[in-house]
Amino acid sequence: MSTKNLTSLFRPESVAVIGASNKEGRLGNLVMHNLLEAGFDGPIMPVNPKRQAVVDVLAYPDIGALPVVPDLAIICTPPAPVPGLIATLGKRGTGAAIVLTAGLHRVETDDGRTVKEAMLAEARKSGLRILGPNCLGLMVPGIRLNASFAHAQAHPGRISFASQSGAMCTAVLDWAREHEIGFSHFISLGDCADVDFGDTVDFLATNPGTTAILLYIEAVQDGRKFMSAFRAAARNKPVLVIKSGRVAEGAEAAASHTGALAGSDNVYDSAIRRAGILRVDDIDELFAAVETLARAKRMRGGRLAVMTNGGGIGVMAVDRLIAEGGHLAELSPETISQLDDVLPDTWSRANPVDIIGDAPGQRYSEALGILGAAKEIDAVLVMHAPTATASSTGAAAAVIEAVHGLRANVLTSWVGGEAVAPARKLFRDAGLPTYDTPGQAVAAFMHMTIISATKKR
Repeated sequence: MSTKNLTSLFRPESVAVIGASNKEGRLGNLVMHNLLEAGFDGPIMPVNPKRQAVVDVLAYPDIGALPVVPDLAIICTPPAPVPGLIATLGKRGTGAAIVLTAGLHRVETDDGRTVKEAMLAEARKSGLRILGPNCLGLMVPGIRLNASFAHAQAHPGRISFASQSGAMCTAVLDWAREHEIGFSHFISLGDCADVDFGDTVDFLATNPGTTAILLYIEAVQDGRKFMSAFRAAARNKPVLVIKSGRVAEGAEAAASHTGALAGSDNVYDSAIRRAGILRVDDIDELFAAVETLARAKRMRGGRLAVMTNGGGIGVMAVDRLIAEGGHLAELSPETISQLDDVLPDTWSRANPVDIIGDAPGQRYSEALGILGAAKEIDAVLVMHAPTATASSTGAAAAVIEAVHGLRANVLTSWVGGEAVAPARKLFRDAGLPTYDTPGQAVAAFMHMTIISATKKR
């Protein structure tokens, strides 16, 4: 495995857009707009033989006319010219290219090779690295680089996300923007003709701006490289994977999508576990994982206390916790005695801690202060269902105030819709993990305990 020239891909100082266009909706037009709107601090050089300017930026007729050798080239042309463009870029000294074009494996060159095969042969001559083809591109918000045709810009953050699926990229990006979560790198790998998961993870594992790596995998071409990179990365930072294609029909669909052999899910599952990586099962868990990695601190242990103003949602959380193999903290007599002093006589006197439906902010604050300081508790899931007798935002504000200095991790789940949306925003603004449902919150807690246990081994 080699990270040669990956700096040109992930941290370029100059960018050329081959096939840049003034026509609205064309890839070359979308990429130019995204590069300019992101504010990339370096030369952006559109290449178009028929235009003097593209999106009000001076254009060049061909690669040879570029005044600066681009570190990164973004190719937005049809398939046929791609191998020749890669050859020319390689001779000029360009380190990496993003090939957005799809269908390279279906088009043949004059000598009977596919365009994809010819492209890779030309890249090998110079060592130029290729992201794609058939990808959305990439974003590195920290350097204000949006080398993609995505519908929106990613916020800066410390999570890296890489996916073979462009649709999964756009879904995660849209969700993350709504929840005000950012990324250090946001990468669409596409067909992984050259740069694949092994290369990407190997680079991100040593990147100081990345604290966690999240991946959507459909298929892996090089199992040995995959395992080597993932084992090394998992020793340094959390790595979470959603691997699609669990059943035969899904695996077949993944193979047709990526052009790679999907393989047995049992083999993947075993390899992922052996590498010390956490696997999540669906998009809800994926979103919960992003929230957890972005906002939660490392877990001390696996004992959870559930605090709620409604018994039903508390029971749902406990059911999910036990089903997932988690541990419900057993309240000590000392903790129960302290809670007796601040809660109504009708409180549950057990875990889950039902603080009763009319709980005002002060009750949330006092109960959380006791649970968060208790030695038998590693994390507290604070839950709330809206009522007519207490303020959802008031309760959230009290929780935010109470978390400072607590030994236990705190997760929140304000269950509902419109009535609790302002409270969820308060949590996001304060950097506290918050989840829409009890199940998502418990899944997040389990992610945290598994990651922490892995790091201790």
